[in-house]
Amino acid sequence: MSSGDVGYWPSRWPSEDGGGERKQLPLSGKGLNLKPGDDARVVSREVIAATMAVLREPGEIYLLRHTAGDDAISWVERIDPETLELIERSPDLLGGPTWPGGLAAHANGSLYVVFGNHAHRLNPDTSVVLSVELPRKRPYNSFVILPDGNIATKDFAGLRPGQTGKVPGPANSELLVLAAESLEIIDRLELPEPSIARLSARPTGGADADIYLVGDTSLLRVRWDGAKLKLDNDFVAPYRTFAGQTYGWDAVITENDAWFLDNGAGSENYTGTFRGAGVSSAPLHLVRVNLKTGAVSYSEICGKPNGVVANPPVVDETRKIVVGFDSANGVMAAFDYDELGNTTLRWQRDQYHACHMILFPDTGEIITADFDHERMTEQSVILDTESGEEKARIDSGSPVQSVVFPNPGFGRDFYTCSFTTISRISFS
Repeated sequence: MSSGDVGYWPSRWPSEDGGGERKQLPLSGKGLNLKPGDDARVVSREVIAATMAVLREPGEIYLLRHTAGDDAISWVERIDPETLELIERSPDLLGGPTWPGGLAAHANGSLYVVFGNHAHRLNPDTSVVLSVELPRKRPYNSFVILPDGNIATKDFAGLRPGQTGKVPGPANSELLVLAAESLEIIDRLELPEPSIARLSARPTGGADADIYLVGDTSLLRVRWDGAKLKLDNDFVAPYRTFAGQTYGWDAVITENDAWFLDNGAGSENYTGTFRGAGVSSAPLHLVRVNLKTGAVSYSEICGKPNGVVANPPVVDETRKIVVGFDSANGVMAAFDYDELGNTTLRWQRDQYHACHMILFPDTGEIITADFDHERMTEQSVILDTESGEEKARIDSGSPVQSVVFPNPGFGRDFYTCSFTTISRISFS
């Protein structure tokens, strides 16, 4: 496991994106290593609505689901890893305003959920240990587990589907740290701007961690020392510098840089697909921020206006390749990068990808998606990182474009989630 996974259960995939640095890497095991002639098998189950699945002990897979509206609930299901059928279900969990939340398996053995303006601690049998209401009447979009095991979360300050105009609520976001055992607030910090993206975090030694937040205009860094949150005022990284550019989404934290995609405005226009949903007149960028200097650099995904994303890129640190996408214009692009700050286009392909990804660093395979608008079917597409060539393409069984989280399985398999469907795709 990497340094960014301290505090999580030591499984292959204990949380969204595999851990707080959002590298989207399985924490153990090997890649699919697909060969010509490998047969794919798909098992799907209708689940309205699913956000993510996480792995705990071998054979234990947990699925987070929720309802819709301003007073939504969530719940957790333990499902059969092969048939996807329900094994056990938590009680309904109090939620609040709908936005996809988060689920993680904690090093202390518990499961944690943040959804709406509530946080919950569950036993592995999905029974509830305790629940708390969070301060703001807004959705809290998931959380990260810090090195000391405590939970960092914040309110979502963006527009939700169906909303237009000014974002309701406070003009900024507030970062909270909750005690893992009691879910009591240990410390809280009002941020200087709103943040729509999910948190990222990296341990810096002992209980200390750096928490990264992609704000509406700047990448922010908050220092956690095990007791207090402190905004790092020496780290200045404004990224909104182009006319027509809009806010960024979740950041991937690598050794020297934070990577994310901008032009998130329009994601509230999702109607089962992001095609045509973008509203930003500037081209969509891969944004790179140096973690030492705060220097910001940009690479255009395709150069077209009205792009949109709601999720992060993936960075192959072994091969020094980063892959981004534009969900509205249907383009994916890969870039070579070096430690001098240079980023150059490697390959580009037409593909309507919108969800998070999975990278297998040993084989250089990336699990991506492509929404077939003619057939209204989501496809899982396994790409070669270096060439961008397809190694496999399989109908996932979802009639809507996924904007949420896939996860690896326990062997040569993986799972995809959408707001209608969970699927397991396995290879002989």
